[in-house]
Amino acid sequence: MPTIAANGIDIAYTLEGEGAETVVLINGLADEKETWAYQTPALLEAGYRVLTFDNRGVGATDKPAGPYTSELLADDAKALVDALGIERFHLMGVSMGGMIAQEYALKHPSDLASVTFACTYAAPGPFCSRMFAMWADTAPVLGVPFVMRDVTLWAFTLDFFRTREDELAEFETGMRYMTMPVPAYLAQLAVIQAHDTTDRLGAITVPTLVLAGEQDILIPTALSHELAGLVPDAEWRTVAGGHGCVWEHPDDFNAAFLDFLRRH
Repeated sequence: MPTIAANGIDIAYTLEGEGAETVVLINGLADEKETWAYQTPALLEAGYRVLTFDNRGVGATDKPAGPYTSELLADDAKALVDALGIERFHLMGVSMGGMIAQEYALKHPSDLASVTFACTYAAPGPFCSRMFAMWADTAPVLGVPFVMRDVTLWAFTLDFFRTREDELAEFETGMRYMTMPVPAYLAQLAVIQAHDTTDRLGAITVPTLVLAGEQDILIPTALSHELAGLVPDAEWRTVAGGHGCVWEHPDDFNAAFLDFLRRH
């Protein structure tokens, strides 16, 4: 797995495809770059080059002491694309990745052909803040795998639990055997706890799509809709599924994303 020195750390990344346009994908909390397995093939087939990477604190990327911020992780992403010589691209982040993408669009708009914020918010508010405080209390006692098993309950819809037992078991097994250290998890968790771009999103000038699972209960769909209202001329779209719509209904998610890309 290639790594590159960027912003003071070694970042693990994968760059695939020969397309003239590049799509950069930013992961959510505790997710490694392989979690884009349902999106990368569709983007490559559509003719794009695709960059995925492990955020600071997860996977094969360095895990320095935290806490981290969405701005710091956006700086990591900027340093990575600069080191790879990628000058203009489409950016998409999901969940925590969407928060990082917001900071990137605010700091480096000239880099972007478009930006997509998926299943995310401008600020956590009272509901999400309480949930994340519970995760922060639980992880040091019961470990990251236990917390992520709980996240599975929030990420998928009732229909997924009822009808797709084999896939559910695969996800639950992946969560159960996670190796992310507790300090690194808490450092990333701080990102979604402290993120707040509410008063700054009006400055975004890049073509923007805000995308959400219509049944998202982890980051409620209403919070994503509020985010869309804060970005000038942002497109708003929902797709089937909940917070894990990128995995539960990838065809629907990919179709919405590719439609936006083709128009920008």
